[in-house]
Order: sequence, then structure tokens, then C-alpha cells
Amino acid sequence: METTMTDGGVFYSTIRGFAEGTGYRIVYEGHCNIQKEIESLLSGFEKSLSVYDPTSIISRINRNEDIEVDNYFETVFNRAKEISKLTGGLFDISAEPLFRAWGFSSEGKNIPDKEKIEELKKYIGMDKIRIENKRLIKDHPNAVLNANAIAKGYSADIAASFLDTDCDNYLVEIGGEIRVKGYNPQGKPWSIGIDRPIEGNFLPGENGLQLILQITDKGIATSGNNRQFYIENGRKITHTINPATGYPAKHNLVSATVIAGDALTADAYATAFMVGGMEKAGQWIEENPELDAIFICDEQGEYKVYYTSLIEDKLIFE
Repeated sequence: METTMTDGGVFYSTIRGFAEGTGYRIVYEGHCNIQKEIESLLSGFEKSLSVYDPTSIISRINRNEDIEVDNYFETVFNRAKEISKLTGGLFDISAEPLFRAWGFSSEGKNIPDKEKIEELKKYIGMDKIRIENKRLIKDHPNAVLNANAIAKGYSADIAASFLDTDCDNYLVEIGGEIRVKGYNPQGKPWSIGIDRPIEGNFLPGENGLQLILQITDKGIATSGNNRQFYIENGRKITHTINPATGYPAKHNLVSATVIAGDALTADAYATAFMVGGMEKAGQWIEENPELDAIFICDEQGEYKVYYTSLIEDKLIFE
């Protein structure tokens, strides 16, 4: 734990660690070490929704074991189903078989043929899975779930809820999904860097920032195509798979940052925006006034930034 004191004599602490196959960082007002409590929370969450843990509830469901779901799983599943409906099925945690077929959840990188994709699509879709009596019911046993596109955001919300008990100022970041409240040690809104979406930019800030978002009391999540892709026969294959078509999405949107009331919502919509592209994302924002967004598009090799009007005064361009 790192502790600093502001000019006004207020202590802020920082803790770092690993969870859900990624790193986390929490900055909060106070000098009590809460790392054990946070890691206990995140460990319990992993036992529900981490696909990296073979003993988790979601892993056992994917193996078709008979197991009750817990509140974490049920909350994420119900919200995922709701957002799937709101996005016309373009956000879909049951699309995991497609990711595996394209080589993004497995070691082998490959391009599946049309027949394979059409076969997989038969058991993909949130309308084909449901919870009944605390158990997940699948219409097809080959259905496989991966909630990474929403679960990390929810874990940030869970950590934030713990901090809310007696902390007015904090930043929670888990794998790039963020929840902020109050003010930073300088007494200002929290500054969130949005990476320049250069291909192969694996470390945050490694190749500079496109802009900085200054904001508080929100959940923030960014999704992009610059880190997860491979080249096959001269063709760029991105991890943004459209569940409706079974193929990688094709548009010029390379990064989407969503600002919402909680990180779970921001996380899910950031993924959906990357699947749907700018036009559909704009429609969804009009239908959901709680959402704001920053879009970075590749326009003939040059990055262009677009954003919703309500956050214009919260942006600093690098």
C-alpha cells in the first residue's frame, strides 16, 4: 500500500494487485489498508464469473454441471440479457463459441469456414439461455458463456460499493474498467487517460494518450481493436465478433469509451458499440440518455475523435 498526504493534510492510499486475469488499482481517501477486504471480495467474485478459474460457477456451467448460480452471476446474467435486448443481440455473452472458433479464446489462430459459423450460430443467443430456480437452463448443451465483457465492470462496482461505506473520494480500476467518486488528491475530478489506439499498444499509455477525460461519480469503460487481433494471409482479424453474422465487425470505429452511472453498464455498452459501429452506437445513446461516449475512428489512417455533447467540457486533448 502506498500512502500520500495532500497539501490540505488529507491522506490518500493506493493498493494494487491481480484479479480476473488482469490487474487492479484502487486510489482512495484514507490511510487504512483495505487490500485484504478488497481481495476477498474479488476472490468471491472470481468464484462466480471468472472463466480463468475452472472451479467457478460459470466454468462449471460451461461444462454442463448441475450447480446453483449466486447473486453475482444472476445480477450479471440478467443485466447482460437486458442489454442484449436493447442492442438487438449485438451484446451477447453466449457468443463465446465464435470467439473460440476464430482463435481468441484458444491458442490456435484460425479462420472458420462458413459451415462452421452457421453451425455455431444455432446455439448462440441470449434467448436460448435462462435462469430458472437458481440454475442456468440451456436450449443446447454446446452453449458456452463468457462474461468478461461485463463482469470486470461489475467487479469495479462491487469494490466501489465496499468503499462507499465510509469513503467519499476514490478511483477503482480493474482491467481498464473504472468507477470514480468524489475528487482526486488535488481536489479535482479524476483524470482518465484514453489511449491512442495504435495497433499492438498493449500497455496503457505506452504510445501516448489521445485525450484525457476529467470526470467524477461515474463508471467508465473502453473497448478497442488495437490489442486483440492477428494477421492471417494478409487479413487483419479483430476480436470484435458480431454475434449476428458470426464474423468480425467491419467499420472504422477503433475505440469506444462509454460513461454511465455504473461500470457494469459502461463495460457492456463499450463492447456493443465496437460491434455495432458509430451509427448504431448513436441510436443506442439516443435511446439511453444515461450514456455518454467518446469514439475514435480511423479515417484513412488518421484518428478522428467524436463525443457526446454533454462531456465536451470534460475533455482535454493531447
